Amino acid sequence: MKKVLFVAVCAAWLGFACSTSKVKVDELRVELRENPVGVGTAHPRFMWQIESEKSNVNQVAYQIQVAASAQELEKGKNLLWDSGFVNSDTSLFIAYGGSPLQSATEYFWRVRVKTNKGRTAWSETENFATALLDSAAWKAEWIGIAGATNPGEELGDSTSKKGILTRLAARYLRKEFPVKEGVKRAVLYICPGGSAKSYLNGEQITEDVFESMPTHAPATMYYNSYDVTKLLGLGNNTIGVILGNGRFFPMRNPGIRGFGVPRLLAQLEIEYKDGTKELVVTDTTWQATARGPIVANNEFDGEEYNAFNELPGWNKTGYETNYKWMAAQKLPAPGGKLVAQPNENIRIMEEIKPVAIMERPNGNYILDMGQNMVGWLHVKLKGQIKKPITFRFAETLQPDGSLFTANLRSAKATDTYIPAWDAEFEWEPNFTYHGFRYVEISGLSYKPALHVFTGQVIYDKMETTGEFETSNPVINQIYKNAYWGIRGNYRGMPTDCPQRDERLGWLGDRTTGALGESFIFDNALLYKKWLQDIYDSRDAQGRISDVSPRTWTVYGDDVTWPAAYFYVADMLYRQFGDKSGIETHYQAMRKWMHYMQQNCMEDNVIITDRYGDWCMPPESPELIHSKDPSRKTRPEILGTTVYYSLLQMMSQFAQLTGNEADVAEYQALAAKMKESYNKKFFNYETAQYGNNGMKSSGKGLAPVLTPQFGDNTVTGNILSLRLGLVPEGYEGKVFQNIVDKTVGEFDGHVSVGVLGIQHLMRGLTEHGAQDLAYKIATNETYPSWGYMAKKGATTIWELWNGDTGAPNMNSGNHVMLLGDLVIWFYEDLAGIRNDPQSAGFKKIQMEPVFIDGLDYVKASYKSVSGEIKSHWKREDGSIEWKVTIPANTSATVKLAGISGVDFKKDAGASEIKTADGATTMNLCSGEYEMILKK
Repeated sequence: MKKVLFVAVCAAWLGFACSTSKVKVDELRVELRENPVGVGTAHPRFMWQIESEKSNVNQVAYQIQVAASAQELEKGKNLLWDSGFVNSDTSLFIAYGGSPLQSATEYFWRVRVKTNKGRTAWSETENFATALLDSAAWKAEWIGIAGATNPGEELGDSTSKKGILTRLAARYLRKEFPVKEGVKRAVLYICPGGSAKSYLNGEQITEDVFESMPTHAPATMYYNSYDVTKLLGLGNNTIGVILGNGRFFPMRNPGIRGFGVPRLLAQLEIEYKDGTKELVVTDTTWQATARGPIVANNEFDGEEYNAFNELPGWNKTGYETNYKWMAAQKLPAPGGKLVAQPNENIRIMEEIKPVAIMERPNGNYILDMGQNMVGWLHVKLKGQIKKPITFRFAETLQPDGSLFTANLRSAKATDTYIPAWDAEFEWEPNFTYHGFRYVEISGLSYKPALHVFTGQVIYDKMETTGEFETSNPVINQIYKNAYWGIRGNYRGMPTDCPQRDERLGWLGDRTTGALGESFIFDNALLYKKWLQDIYDSRDAQGRISDVSPRTWTVYGDDVTWPAAYFYVADMLYRQFGDKSGIETHYQAMRKWMHYMQQNCMEDNVIITDRYGDWCMPPESPELIHSKDPSRKTRPEILGTTVYYSLLQMMSQFAQLTGNEADVAEYQALAAKMKESYNKKFFNYETAQYGNNGMKSSGKGLAPVLTPQFGDNTVTGNILSLRLGLVPEGYEGKVFQNIVDKTVGEFDGHVSVGVLGIQHLMRGLTEHGAQDLAYKIATNETYPSWGYMAKKGATTIWELWNGDTGAPNMNSGNHVMLLGDLVIWFYEDLAGIRNDPQSAGFKKIQMEPVFIDGLDYVKASYKSVSGEIKSHWKREDGSIEWKVTIPANTSATVKLAGISGVDFKKDAGASEIKTADGATTMNLCSGEYEMILKK
């Protein structure tokens, strides 16, 4: 009996050990970052993914351990936290629960999990380091050079709206300091007011670009943390920092706010093996000069570099300063709270080569990068002493082959390099960037070869998480244009455009855009940071600025732009499983909802809207905005429908944050709004939304049935339908009006602007008009995304008629008109959607739409829970579908128009049902191959 028991135990143990080799923990992150230095919380949150060759793998428990050293962690001794096995299938955002973490300290952690297939081995050891958790730990002073010091510099007026030129040279700062033997760890905490490029002993300490994020400086200043242990040497060392203007120093036109001259706060903490510590801090013992080679830098205008002013060896030990250098000056603090930067900085994320170079009649050259990109040009050229070489950037060319720059407005978009000798030089700018495809080069005495130029593409460091391809080349080009346009507008915030004198964080551009973008890029950290920008940019009444960070002050008291605050927080929870944005900002959101109810609502209807259905296709090709009243949707319709959707969202937020008592308030107001809205704007005979019954409010609204606004607009109808305001039983009639209007009056083309396009593709598909949605997606005639591509666009235009519209607003790289198109690509064409009852794709909803005209769709998405794949193609009259469901997740599937399923590879499908011409089933994790029969 004992022998049998022993054999059984051995067999179980061997099977258990075997299972661990096929199930492992991977993709470990702390606060959504891998091995982060500078975590700004004493309660960081851990997350991981489970990888397995097996199917139907589910986590049933996890164990996390944290220690002060890798050795202690490996031995399991002196642990700061050992969670023990916690019975849970959760693998996202698990908060630290051990002994208090210390400021500016490195820690090590690992995790293992129990699954229904056995227990995994311990993960690889990962690490993280806390930032300066106590503001009292800062001993540094803000330093720099006050005012203009060089000829030609102009401080301008940061509050002016007159477009006063601002010119300022880069500031160079340096400090020599001793280091003794036995360094254990050294971290530089650095907060530039402006942009920075930092060195230690002549070596650049990071590949980060600008080394700072745009913020509303009076509220928040972000600092970065860099481990520089390997760059220190025994004896004298030197730290050097170049300060650029960035978004801190005012960029003038059109009145963009600044906060003064650049300044620096930095603190180098050196920890020795004997337990002692030393600090090197910014103070007036640092040396400074503004007489270096970067004589001007501005993100709108470009950078000017004079090689005669180079300072060889300035950032190395032993450099002898001269008359150019002075003692650094103590400058006032910007006022904002010092916060460890929670998101990644900008990096050079790709390099591309030009495709052509053309000589102009005036002896200049036009370089064609073949792609509208964002970044700068890296060059290797031969210069002539004192003869400036200029690089002018533009998105398009004029018919005569010269640069088209009218759409840049006042932005000069020009870099200049002045050679100090007749020789070859290699150069790229430091503190500017451009949105461009074409570059005009002047000042050369020869025609350069293509290989001496490199386009360096910059945006926030993040992984590309999505891939999408179809059998339709028009859709593929649109997707590529979206990919280039989205990442080109990531600059520490989501911007409207990257090329002209604006480049701001307009909220309305991202209300649903952020969700579509999240399928292509791991953008959670960027958007979480942006939520804080929006919070910081509010006024005392809680009003939300339509531009955040608030470099423009625009309190429009509208609903449609501030709605992004709510929609982005919801996206971070639904897509990434992170509800901290909702928890942090719930009270601010509630305050704004009350403000709008009290100040912008009459008879339960929102009566204000600043922008209308922005950039709807105008009736004339040279117009920016339509002048045809029948195309325009009433502002009350726009504001009320979106506010109603926010009440529904706030009800969910209240439940998530433990504010259940607020739910009744939101729902009661929603019911009143729906009743009043339909009474005022819905025609029960025609099932149309518009001017019906609207009376003058006495607050500037147009009287009833004026020609100022139209009836039955697609935008008015589809917002009412998708956001849940249509009276019960009238949904089909309202939808038919949408279809009839789109097909009859607009020949199956877009007739909506920024607000309507956020719901058009999903709305059509949800109600059975997927063929019309597909037509809109693949049109190549005006107005359409395909029209842009056919006209040569390699990004997304600001205007549907961007090739003919007035140049003051026809950016070639905007993403607001994408609306819900990218969401539609992934959720509807590919069938990759987070289940509405889930967060972070713990449960997946797959309802792919097999549209006639498409032969295949191939997509993948690296969610926080693992990679999801969906690939369907038509094969011999049926559809072959391959699906991958990651471990520790499951999927519900609904296949409309499918009467049967044959599995070629089945990892564990269950509850397969066919009824009413549709097949439903549940899928556990694993890989599937099936033949779908119509």
